[in-house]
Formats: sequence, structure tokens, C-alpha cells
Amino acid sequence: MGQKIGYARVSTVGQTLDIQVKTLKEFGCVKIYREKASGADSERSQLKKLIASLGEGDITVVTRIDRLARSTFDLFSIVKEITNKKAQFHSIYEPWTDTSTSTGRLMLAILGGLADVERDLIRTRTSEGRVRAIQQGKQMGRPSRLTTAQKRDISAKRKNGMTLKSLATTYGLSESAVSRIARSHDTLKTTKEFPSDPSF
Repeated sequence: MGQKIGYARVSTVGQTLDIQVKTLKEFGCVKIYREKASGADSERSQLKKLIASLGEGDITVVTRIDRLARSTFDLFSIVKEITNKKAQFHSIYEPWTDTSTSTGRLMLAILGGLADVERDLIRTRTSEGRVRAIQQGKQMGRPSRLTTAQKRDISAKRKNGMTLKSLATTYGLSESAVSRIARSHDTLKTTKEFPSDPSF
């Protein structure tokens, strides 16, 4: 039989872990990992340490499942990590999550299905948002660090023989970026001077 290991979390530094810790101790947890971080934070160091420390038969215990995760996808992912180590998960106030029972294992399977749906919805919303942004004329990706005048200056200096390395150092860019800017500006200039016209 493994040991019960508690996990207590609050979102902000000003909140207290006292009630969670007291409840976990009364439930029989021999060790409690304590964290002050947002549930959406994927870099929760104490949670990672807890999972890394798990042995076969150990039980990860929280007072409520929202202390562990803020979404179905994250909850399933974390509980899956726990069960992959042949350990169990239990929430004191939501006993149906106990993965040592058939009901808990069924709920884990359902969570997996819901997590897939949630992932698809996020992907769809992201894709639709990108399409709307493009239709509204918004530029996708990181904004350019250079002004149009600077790009024109790079192209002119490059044409006058200044090396890619010197330009890269001057403007804080990679040599490939400088080359790309010079080429795109020359292409744009050529297009304006010699427009595509069948009668030309």
C-alpha cells in the first residue's frame, strides 16, 4: 500500500494554504506539496516534484479538483501522468474522482473524451480568430521591428556593396533576415517599375 501525498495550491501570494493543508493532514497525507501559482500556469514546480516523487500505489490527494487544474484538458493530462506511474488520484470533496475505483476509472475515460472535445474547440476558435483577423486587415505574427524607411535603407546599402554581416550588426538582425529584406524590397521596386501588363 502506497502513501497519501497531498497537493495544496492557491492562485496568489496573498491567499493562504492553511485550510487546504489542515484538511490534507486530517485525511492522512504524510507529505504535502504547497504551491502559490495560477492553475493555468504549466510551470508549477511543486506539482512537477510531486509527480516525479510518486511510487507505485501512492495516492495524490487534493481537497478539490480545481486545486489541481483549471480545465478538463489539463485535469486529464495531469491525472494521466499520475496513473502512468501506477499511482492513484483522489479529491476529498469529489470522491467520484478516486482512480482506485471502477467509477473513478470510468470518469477518467470520460475526462479523456471531454479533453479531446475541448482541444478541438480551442483549435477551431483559434483558426476562426486568425481568419477574422486577416479579413479585418490585421497583420499576423510578430510586428516588424523595422520601419519602411529602414528597410529601404538596408536595400540601398546592400545594393551599394555593404556586406550582409555589417548590415546585420548595424540593425540587430540575422544575415538571412537582411538578405530577405533586401530581396523583397528589390522585388517590390521591380514590380512597381515594370507592372505586369500584356500590352507592355
